[in-house]
Amino acid sequence: MSKKVLIFAGDFVEDYELMVPYQALLSLGIEVDVICPGKKSGETIATAIHDFVGFQTYQELRGHNFTINKSFDEVDVHSYDGLFITGGRAPEYIRLNPKIIEITQYFFKENKPVAAICHGIQVLTAAQVIKDRTLTCYEAVAPDVELAGGNYKKVGPSETVVDGNLATSPAWPGNVSILKEFYKMLGINVSF
Repeated sequence: MSKKVLIFAGDFVEDYELMVPYQALLSLGIEVDVICPGKKSGETIATAIHDFVGFQTYQELRGHNFTINKSFDEVDVHSYDGLFITGGRAPEYIRLNPKIIEITQYFFKENKPVAAICHGIQVLTAAQVIKDRTLTCYEAVAPDVELAGGNYKKVGPSETVVDGNLATSPAWPGNVSILKEFYKMLGINVSF
């Protein structure tokens, strides 16, 4: 039985936090739809590369263009098995869209798998779905988690925290661990 995953993105999404999960999920035969508020299938968004090079925070560089493959207004949430929320700067403004909030709340109400990385947790805080949940995020978002009633857990950048149907990781170095956990939640066993 094939699986179908929805990914939230937007301009200046972190490049690795979109490209890696998108391609990794596709490589397993999972159908993946990437959406952005106000964008139609075939339109592009700009990505950004966040690099940790000794500053007090990450350095942002221009990344690639990514072609959206599903029109935002055509999404039927009932057809998806899981939700992946990418990071970067996109979450700070896509969370202002009521449909993004409704979709996020739907996945939690139905207890479907959700993975969120880095600043993607800002969508979760705006959707008010993390009360009493333990999760991680980019450290600068930790106050948002606590204000939304969640329990912030500081972990290394390549680690993932799982709480029920939710897997979270602080940044793109956690792509491997968050994807492994997301696969498990989706009922996908990868072995060689």
